[in-house]
Amino acid sequence: MFAEHNERTCDLIARLQTFMETHIYPAENLFYEQLDAADDRWQPVPIVEDLKPKARAEGLWNLFSPHEEYGAGLSNFEYAPLCEIMGRVHWAPSVFNCNAPDTGNMETLTLYGNDAQKKEWLLPLLDGEIRSCFSMTEPDVASSDATNVAIRIERDGNDYVINGRKWWSSGLGDPRCKLLIVMGKTDPGNENRHQQQSMILVPRDTPGISVNRMLPVFGFDDAPHGHGDVTFENVRVPAENILLGPGRGFEIAQGRLGPGRIHHCMRLIGQAEVALEKMCRRSLDRHPFGKPLAEQTVTQERIANARIMIDQTRLLVLDAAWKMDTIGTKAARREIGMIKVAAPNMACQVIDWSIQAHGGGGISSDFGLAYSYARARAIRLADGPDEVHRNQIARLELKRYKT
Repeated sequence: MFAEHNERTCDLIARLQTFMETHIYPAENLFYEQLDAADDRWQPVPIVEDLKPKARAEGLWNLFSPHEEYGAGLSNFEYAPLCEIMGRVHWAPSVFNCNAPDTGNMETLTLYGNDAQKKEWLLPLLDGEIRSCFSMTEPDVASSDATNVAIRIERDGNDYVINGRKWWSSGLGDPRCKLLIVMGKTDPGNENRHQQQSMILVPRDTPGISVNRMLPVFGFDDAPHGHGDVTFENVRVPAENILLGPGRGFEIAQGRLGPGRIHHCMRLIGQAEVALEKMCRRSLDRHPFGKPLAEQTVTQERIANARIMIDQTRLLVLDAAWKMDTIGTKAARREIGMIKVAAPNMACQVIDWSIQAHGGGGISSDFGLAYSYARARAIRLADGPDEVHRNQIARLELKRYKT
């Protein structure tokens, strides 16, 4: 079982909490004021850009990277509590250059990119000079099975030519997005269906890329980050843009998504903590039927259950992070699957109870709960839907009893 956090992690927790209390929490409303006042909602929000140099100066930059050459060099277990703290405010990770999908893309480039690819794309991403997009999900196939991806990546001389359509291409709305990491099929006839796919680096300004629309999430546009519905029509890139080599796409996806799931889950715990805080404050402040809402036993039961569920999930996530660090991502796939199911479902329930305590205000935008719920509900689909993870967990459990 994992131990307590070490001295370095505790120091980073304290410094990050101070930064959040000093700079992030007081600016929560300002973020939305600036976003809504902008002529173009897809431009960078000034308060986020103003805070980035401050975070970097205080050593709170690229905390996600376990590689000392490129970031803080923290393990998954060490990064987990920091990710939770940042996750309390949905735009806060961007201030520390720890936002998805850039974190996953930077990890992909670190692990699987060659020296030239790292120099061209990884270093500018680490410096926060550019943003990126991850393009995997498709509208015309069941993308819960990653081997189904149908977009074609075909070799033509010294190039690869890409044709097809993707959606939920996260990060595509940001005007600073300069790179798409695209997963598609290079060898559809391969008998091994896990070696049919490849990942390739596609510069955003390559001719033939058309953004059909930006997809709303329960009505929220997720600007200035966003998720694109994009068509690739004869998009031609150099053959050297392929990552790791043809047929290695599924392997890369598995390596990329493991740490990303930990990040999603810890951020959701942060969101659930905020929702519980808001529920407690609201229930103490409101007086229906002659007494505080907090004295209604149904409210007390929900508050108690929320605390139990949050703490259970946090321990489950920390256990998964510790096992990833000690036995590896592949060996910890059961634990990763468990948290990917548990965390968003827990967050959805806690946020829902908080919405109920806020009454009509809860489903408005005044308290931020509606947006939190939309994001939590979306994570039940992102990086693999609940059903896929439950199936894997069950298979691994059943395997223990087979001769």
